[in-house]
Parts: sequence; C-alpha cells; structure tokens
Amino acid sequence: MAKPSLSPSKITTYLACPTKYYWTYIDPRGRYYLKSKHYYSFGTTLHRVLQQFHDEQDRGVTTVADAVRAVDENWVAAGYTSAEHMAEAAGEGREIISKYVQATLEKPREGRVLYLERQIQTDLGPFRLIGRVDRVDELPDGTWDIIDYKSGRSTVTSDEISTDIAMSCYQLILRRRFPERSVRATIVAIRTGEAASYALTDEEIGQFEQDLLTLGEEILNAEWDGHEPSAKTLCAACDFLPLCRKSPEFSESLAAI
Repeated sequence: MAKPSLSPSKITTYLACPTKYYWTYIDPRGRYYLKSKHYYSFGTTLHRVLQQFHDEQDRGVTTVADAVRAVDENWVAAGYTSAEHMAEAAGEGREIISKYVQATLEKPREGRVLYLERQIQTDLGPFRLIGRVDRVDELPDGTWDIIDYKSGRSTVTSDEISTDIAMSCYQLILRRRFPERSVRATIVAIRTGEAASYALTDEEIGQFEQDLLTLGEEILNAEWDGHEPSAKTLCAACDFLPLCRKSPEFSESLAAI
C-alpha cells in the first residue's frame, strides 16, 4: 500500500476548511462541482512563459518580443466570463511579462538555474511531503534559492514568507534532501517585480517539521463519516456550496453570517 502524501495545497485547503478538503480530495463526487477559475488559468499561462524564458535549453523565449508572443501561444482560456474579459486579461498578461523580461534582461544574473517546474518530496515517516517549485537557483555563495512567482499580488515582505506554509514546506524538503546546502525562499510579485526572501533558521525548520507532523496526522486520521459542514465567510465563493447546503444546519448557520 502506497504511503499517503500531503502537499502545501492539501494542507492549506484543510486549514481553510476541512469540508472543502473532503470534497476536493476524499469524496469523488466533489470533482463534478469544481469550476475553472480564470485567475488559475492566468497564472498558469504566465508560469509557462517564465519557465521557457528561464530555461537555458529552450531558446524560443530570449527577448521581450519572444515572451509577449509566448503569452498568446501558451494562453489558457478556461474560466473567463466573456471574450472581453479574456482579451483584457491577455493584454494585462502581455504587459506583465514584457516588464518582467525587460527588467530581468537589464540586470546581471545573480545565480544559475537548477530546477524549473520540478516536483520535490521527502519522507516524513507517516506521510510523504510533496511540492512543486517554480524555480530553484544556486546563488554565487552556494545558497539554493527557491523562487515562487505570484501573478495575483503586487507586494511581498520577508515576514510574509517566513509564515508561508508552501515556502516553508519547500525549504523543509530541500534541507532534508540536501543538508549540506543553505536554502532560502523568495517570492516574486511579477506584476511589479517586487521580491522578498527569507531563510528559516534551524530552530524554525525543526519546529515547523514537528508542527507539520502533528497537523499531517490530524488530516490523515480525520473521521469523515457523519461529518457536517460548518459555515464560513469563504462559503459564498466556494464551488462546493450546493453540496454543503444539503445540510439543514449548515444553511441555517450560513444565513447567520
């Protein structure tokens, strides 16, 4: 029997709402209620272009013009409400990529790319922790920099990265696999080019691992028989709202929010 796995997406979904976790990962009926999201499609498009741009083996995107053309070639159309909505987003995507590539080409390269869109994992005992990194660079001092692109935000701070579950998971995985390496995490807000970094200390990484083990066992040992959804402010925009409304108690509590 395969060992269970957890990812940052699974963990953050459970923390946000156990019922959403249930419909997303446990009960297959949930898949029929999932809807495409335009912001996921937008982010996927930009990530594909950036992967091509930073891949030294891919010579198809080396200039601003190449990158702008690649936005159209890699465009994911799912989830947009209208042709006008999609056209506006496409124009915004071209502008964002154009500015990012121009700024990157104008500054000296700080390190060399090690990984692009790579799945990484480590065995934590009760479960495997897996994640997918956008990019990992090796800096001149030997530090490995885990780079995560954010297409939906304009600012970022090191304090935000220090408590970001996904970035902490990625640091934990790489530090366990390559203990001889210094590792840090960087988020790049590609709309503005603003970036911030944070490296967890040994004490912080140890505490995070222990907290993650405790939470992971809670998730994996959760008892779903007879589970009742509880109303939250995020319910209004949730794909699974029709399923949760089947519970009379849920509908009453939702009305009170």
